[in-house]
Amino acid sequence: MNDKLTNCGHQITIMEYAGFPFPTVALKVYTSDLTSLFLWTCPRCKGYTKGFEVIYRDHSTCGEAWVTCSAGDGPHVPVRRGPARAVGRTATAERSGALRQATAAVPCRAATWALAVPSRAGSSSCLRKPLLTAFSALLYLHKREGARLPASPHPIPMPCTRRRGARVFLRMVDACMHGRHAGPTRIDKWKRMGITSNDAAPRAVLLRFLFLLCIGCKCLASEVEATQTATLAVDASPQLARKIPDTLFGIFFEEINHAGAGGIWAELVSNRGFEAGGLHTPSNIDPWSIIGDDSSVFVETDRTSCFSRNIVALRMEVLCDNCPTGGVGVYNPGFWGMNIEEGKVYNLVMFVKSPETTDLTVSLTSSNGLQNLASATVTVSGESNWIKVEQKLVAKGTNRTSRLQITTNKKGVVWFDQVSLMPEDTYKGHGFRTELISMILDLKPRFLRFPGGCFVEGGWLRNAFRWRESIGPWEERPGHFGDVWHYWTDDGLGYYEFLQLAEDLGTEPIWVFNNGVSHNDEVDTVAIAPFVKDVLDSIEFARGSANSTWGSVRAAMGHPEPFPVKYVAIGNEDCGKKFYRGNYLKFYNAIRQAYPDIQMISNCDGSSTPLDHPADLYDFHVYNDSKTLFNMKSTFDRTSRSGPKAFVSEYAVWRGDAGRGSLLASLAEAAFLTGLEKNSDIVSMASYAPLFVNDNDQTYWMQTLFRESSGAMFHPTTISSSYSGSLAASAITWQDSENSFLRVINFGSDAVTLTISTSGLQASINALGSTATVLTSADVMDENSFSNPTKVVPVKSDLSNAAEQMQVTLAPRSFSSFDLALAQSKLVAEM
Repeated sequence: MNDKLTNCGHQITIMEYAGFPFPTVALKVYTSDLTSLFLWTCPRCKGYTKGFEVIYRDHSTCGEAWVTCSAGDGPHVPVRRGPARAVGRTATAERSGALRQATAAVPCRAATWALAVPSRAGSSSCLRKPLLTAFSALLYLHKREGARLPASPHPIPMPCTRRRGARVFLRMVDACMHGRHAGPTRIDKWKRMGITSNDAAPRAVLLRFLFLLCIGCKCLASEVEATQTATLAVDASPQLARKIPDTLFGIFFEEINHAGAGGIWAELVSNRGFEAGGLHTPSNIDPWSIIGDDSSVFVETDRTSCFSRNIVALRMEVLCDNCPTGGVGVYNPGFWGMNIEEGKVYNLVMFVKSPETTDLTVSLTSSNGLQNLASATVTVSGESNWIKVEQKLVAKGTNRTSRLQITTNKKGVVWFDQVSLMPEDTYKGHGFRTELISMILDLKPRFLRFPGGCFVEGGWLRNAFRWRESIGPWEERPGHFGDVWHYWTDDGLGYYEFLQLAEDLGTEPIWVFNNGVSHNDEVDTVAIAPFVKDVLDSIEFARGSANSTWGSVRAAMGHPEPFPVKYVAIGNEDCGKKFYRGNYLKFYNAIRQAYPDIQMISNCDGSSTPLDHPADLYDFHVYNDSKTLFNMKSTFDRTSRSGPKAFVSEYAVWRGDAGRGSLLASLAEAAFLTGLEKNSDIVSMASYAPLFVNDNDQTYWMQTLFRESSGAMFHPTTISSSYSGSLAASAITWQDSENSFLRVINFGSDAVTLTISTSGLQASINALGSTATVLTSADVMDENSFSNPTKVVPVKSDLSNAAEQMQVTLAPRSFSSFDLALAQSKLVAEM
């Protein structure tokens, strides 16, 4: 018999049927969300009784999970064994009374049972094949003597010549998959599900199974072979065209995920000033470590630095008279290893003090210190004053997980502070990693929003970003603990560097400043005046003349010409907090009076309800699952066309059904962007977040296909199809190039034969020079990785049938970009 249980969006079907060649118990699991299923089963077969737990963690887990019982009689709660990816994160097999009672009826004997799912093969992927509106997988119960069942795409059936039924206990666990403390957030009670069988069952069940199998195969075949049809009409007539803002698509940078420290900023040394451990923890020098042992070298931090704003220094005392070969000292692995490349030059700067003349060896080595990539000897003269040491190191080898070593063979004491190592080759010599900047430039961003994000607010105001502390000579900057994202930043990447980056990228800088509000504390509006003055000073630093108070500081740092700051955001995600509105008005009025041309951005969403305070733009942030974001392509269709413009300053698929950077996520985001283009009369700006999580993944590639949109002409489109609910489209023309481009997207699971009809063009389409670029993959959950960085990338080919009327095929779950060569203009359609 079949028995079903539906709970929290899941349907579990327990079936008995005649397997090949043996009868087999099967569980069929339907699920459509990110949830773990814990199943305990006690099938009675050939005297063996076994309970086991099945973990169905998410749509990205393929493989097997297994458990074993210890030998002997009596009730035993099975012990889980298996690979970490199969049983990690949501691991909770509680020894509840219900479980003991369930397994107490029959002795548990030594055996190994497993539940396995098909391994990934070809275009199929376990637990991911769409069937109707859910995900499905046929899960087989196995029995095999031995330690465990090896991974296999073809499960070994459980041999049962007689069956007396089985008892199945099931519970649901919703799992929190965010952060490092992942685990269940809700555990339902155990529920019993019964199935029965008799000796005559196999024949009848076999017929039923074959019938269901035929139906299933037919459905599957129709699913694989299904092709939808649709028509896309593009009206490119000039009278209906509308110019998209020049600033529509840009980038948002936040110090999160080490995007700056250890990311775009080229500094290789982590905790270069020894401040990260704090003033009162002299033994906390992480990630610095010693070379030698505690009998040969002693290190601690003290407060003897020559820098008044960062007074912590490292004191190293060499204890050995006859030190080991190679010396003793300290090393720094950087941010999970330094990427040292053969032939490149690395500039070492450090401040050192020693009462006696001492030779120090500075080296770049492999992570275990055995491979020497570069080294030099520097002499520290014996004196009581700090000296600045500068040394170039030329790498004679390549190692991606290198470290910096400082060693000596001489007994005595040496102090170190502000130890920096940077590649000589940085973008325009301004300290940014060239290879990452080149990828940003490929996006053709029109603005740079910085430095956050929650990084601006801080968990507490004492840990918020302070622009004054991030300017001036890098060695004098105190740094601070970013308590929202839980790591120390030395603020080498500071306010000045962000302004310089915006200039180097050719983008508009958008300065997001703290408005006296953090996650946990706020400044009363009656006391906000010092914060207002601080912000006015920051704007003077950027825009003031070289003779002004703060403009002169900028000039002294090497930039006498002002930075053209035209946009500022008054806080980040602070709308609704007690003092936000009052504080906002104080900032707004002061900035408007001093700088009437600056555009000010409110944190309050004005897309559905008018703002109750003045603003030029308002923030709109959205993080959601792929289906929701896809449907949000029409969000601004109903927004009032009067009042402030929208700034979609943070958007991403970041939860639920699409992982953290899958093809599915990028398609939903692309559909959302077509809606922003369509509504660009009210949406002025948009930026993905966070920037350096999606580097070289499909979201990045998707955004490159929108890089021509800013400043282009938008044209209305109409989709005609019964399948239109899975399609999204927009079309643009670009006037500044003799080349032309047409781009299109499909979000559905079926292929689509699309007829494109274009009218109103001022020039004909030429097949010669027209191309098609497609972003898709065999599995919609595919992601790029360090081991396979080009798994999902755009593939370009000639478009030989390009014309005003043409037919193309859209692959399932794909973003297709058709670049059409026009005589005088460029057409871009996105779908």
